[in-house]
Amino acid sequence: MEEALKKAKIVAAFLVAGLLVLLVILWVFLGHSTAFFLTAGFDGVAILAIFVWISIVHTTSLDRRRMSMARRSALEGEELRIEYSFLRKVAGLPTKFRYEVLAAATDDFHALIGRGSSASVFKGILDDGTPVAVKRIEGAEHGEREFRSEVSAIASVQHVNLVRLLGYCLIPGGPRFLVYDFIANGSLDRWIFPQAQGKEVEYDGGSGQQMRGGNRCLPWRLRYSAAIDVAKALAYLQHDCRARVLHLDVKPENILLDESFRAIVSDFGLSKLMGRDESRVVTTVRGTRGYLAPEWLIDCGISEKCDIYSYGMVLLEMVGGRRNVQLVGGGGGRASARRWSYFPKLVSEKMKEGRLMEVVDERLVGVEEGEVRRLVDVALWCIQEKAEARPSMARVVDMLEGRMDVDPPPETEMIIHDLLPSSSPTNNNNNNQNHHDGHSIAADGIRIREPSMSMSYEIEMSFLSGR
Repeated sequence: MEEALKKAKIVAAFLVAGLLVLLVILWVFLGHSTAFFLTAGFDGVAILAIFVWISIVHTTSLDRRRMSMARRSALEGEELRIEYSFLRKVAGLPTKFRYEVLAAATDDFHALIGRGSSASVFKGILDDGTPVAVKRIEGAEHGEREFRSEVSAIASVQHVNLVRLLGYCLIPGGPRFLVYDFIANGSLDRWIFPQAQGKEVEYDGGSGQQMRGGNRCLPWRLRYSAAIDVAKALAYLQHDCRARVLHLDVKPENILLDESFRAIVSDFGLSKLMGRDESRVVTTVRGTRGYLAPEWLIDCGISEKCDIYSYGMVLLEMVGGRRNVQLVGGGGGRASARRWSYFPKLVSEKMKEGRLMEVVDERLVGVEEGEVRRLVDVALWCIQEKAEARPSMARVVDMLEGRMDVDPPPETEMIIHDLLPSSSPTNNNNNNQNHHDGHSIAADGIRIREPSMSMSYEIEMSFLSGR
């Protein structure tokens, strides 16, 4: 194109020069005659036509050049988009979804599977057939904080036992959306705690589950396997990420079970990042009552040891099939007459008496005492009052998998037990009774809070005051 334009300009220059020379010659021979003026007129028109032709050729050339550049830019942009999309998918980075895509996937947000104080969760299916859980976060300040916490903590981490964040969607001045993998079997609490209604279910200890009346019970082998899965996930967050990730809300509701009953740690709405050069961070108290480490009480800063404490409390609940803190008696609704059972205290006493198997969930069959003792020993190590006495999660994994011996845990004061209004150890026959059935709904990687014994709080001033 450039070469053709150049040739056209050269031809035009020669033509104009020839016409001008012809005009001079005619003036010399014809003088100011009528024939000269007629010839000069035709000569001028010819020169003007040449200039118009050159202008048209030049304009056409510029248009073609712009179109070519636009086409090339579009092709390069498409190649970059495809390459970026590929690299984003390979790297596991979250995708930005359009609101219309999420609305279509969730049937215009009618496929509700969970709801809480600040978020709702919807099941959806993307255009490519991928089942997803879409979390819609409401609220301005709290919603923004929860959104940022989840994205910063989980967006770039890759682990088989951590929930995968597929993408997000931001509506200016509106709600925020997070898109996760849909986890088929829901949260762990639905599998280890007896439901308020429904018949008991017996299991053969296999990987399959039988259900009658909507009740569920996770067999011992899968509970032990889930304990290892969660330990590996927390060990990865604490030891293998560039910045340590403090989950700060480890509890059964935030542990999901996939179709193979592999445990998946989810819900990073209260999480906090901790630099490698930091030993402690100071923050407002956050988490769930019953799983908070004692260091929250003395306001001296927290570390990854808080998650280790919460993990130990979860282990005990998996063994007993009951909440660690539950109401076992009341005085006609009078708060002063309520009696609370603190399961870690009961487990510690039964272990000293040599009657550890009495605390095991009575619905379980085929339970090995050696595994129970190992799991309980690890749990009691994890819930030590002194944070420095708790083992690292990497060491917990080694102990649970049998690569490291578990020493008998030292006695601990269990100051949480002393804070309860009226604690009273109870026989494990009552473990599965008076269970607090208002537990929060954990749906496919999402924490949903409901008023209950396990309700999540961010406590500003007092250990037991609600957010």
